[in-house]
Amino acid sequence: MPTKPSAINIIWFAMILIAVVTASHTGTMAAVTKASFDSAKDAVTLAIGLIGPMALWLGLMKIAEAGGLLLSVARALRPLMVRLFPDVPAEHPAMAAMIMNMAANMLGLGNAATPMGIKAMAELERLSAEKGTATNAMCLFLAINTSSVTILPLGVITVRAAAGASAPASILVPSLLATILSTTVAIVASKLLAGPDLRLTTPVADQPIETTPAALPATCDLNPPGRAGKLFVLVLAVAFGLGIVSQLAKAPGPLTLSPRAFDAVTTWLIPALIGGLLCYGYWRGVKVYEVMTEGAKEGWTITVKIIPFMVAIFVAIGMWRASGAMEIMVKNLSPLTELIGMPAEALTMALLRPLSGSGAFGLMSEIVTQSPDSFLSALVSTMQGSTETTFYVLAVYFGSVGITRTRHALPAALCADVAGLLSSVLICHLWFD
Repeated sequence: MPTKPSAINIIWFAMILIAVVTASHTGTMAAVTKASFDSAKDAVTLAIGLIGPMALWLGLMKIAEAGGLLLSVARALRPLMVRLFPDVPAEHPAMAAMIMNMAANMLGLGNAATPMGIKAMAELERLSAEKGTATNAMCLFLAINTSSVTILPLGVITVRAAAGASAPASILVPSLLATILSTTVAIVASKLLAGPDLRLTTPVADQPIETTPAALPATCDLNPPGRAGKLFVLVLAVAFGLGIVSQLAKAPGPLTLSPRAFDAVTTWLIPALIGGLLCYGYWRGVKVYEVMTEGAKEGWTITVKIIPFMVAIFVAIGMWRASGAMEIMVKNLSPLTELIGMPAEALTMALLRPLSGSGAFGLMSEIVTQSPDSFLSALVSTMQGSTETTFYVLAVYFGSVGITRTRHALPAALCADVAGLLSSVLICHLWFD
């Protein structure tokens, strides 16, 4: 029986055709033609740039998995995750990968979150008997991802500081409140839109669970180091702690929650995470080099898989913007948005954010640079810090496992986007007015 096209098929098809028709009236056909080729090129360039980070973090994930770290984290958060994802076995690798992805997103570590999220999708796909169709767990996981639970919007704060804003980190609390609301809506919408999930290979109770490192490949055989090896790791950990103390001692003035402090935390966090995962794996007896390279091999395969999906999304967005269709939509919708206190300039940001992360970030940066302490600047900064590039996330994550029937993932994600944008407007009026 033929299946009904998913929402993303219809939206993608409509965006391209509307862009072509609009260009025929606005005289921008040459710009649309150029945008179609440039966007396709940009998509491949971005995908190629993902190979390195993907290989690195998938390799580190394999070490964490081999040493049992992911399993330990999953067990710690088991009560909450079991309630959210009842269709996923509590100790399955998918559960641990989802937790690591969410934790990375909360800390603003996008480069680490994407490979972990793709790992989670691959594990969730293994639980599905109906290949090519998203399960309830996949839809909920992506809805939470697109709601952008971010504790520290470091990129936005950095832009505001560079533009000379008097209080660059003032959007921290509004962004956090807005993203909490959008995530709540994402979960509720996913649960309401989801029907019975009949796509698991076997009932959860009968699902084979990989709960021990012994279930991993032979290269993951554990061989814990002796006393000398453990002493070496402890010495390095102590030396790292002394390094932190020495840097704090050199810091001018008292420690404050400033953009520079946030920037410094991010600078230290990634190397500390890499070193910590390697030390954990070595301490547990994982053959860190062999396991790292084995996991890194997946980076190339996954990146090649997502290129077609990224090209499709980037081309549609590029043509849509170049044709002038977005400007026309903003002009027609401005009277309505002004009723809820959203300036016309912010509407452009609201429409662009789900489509293009780089485009939205560029627009936000331009607005902040022109007027760093204005209400508009605070609003677009909060929008950037509390929402996500929905279509990009869906294309990359679903594309990595060959999902073509996305079911209710897009409607749930868009509900989260709307909630994030509306809550940003409301909270900014309460916080900054």
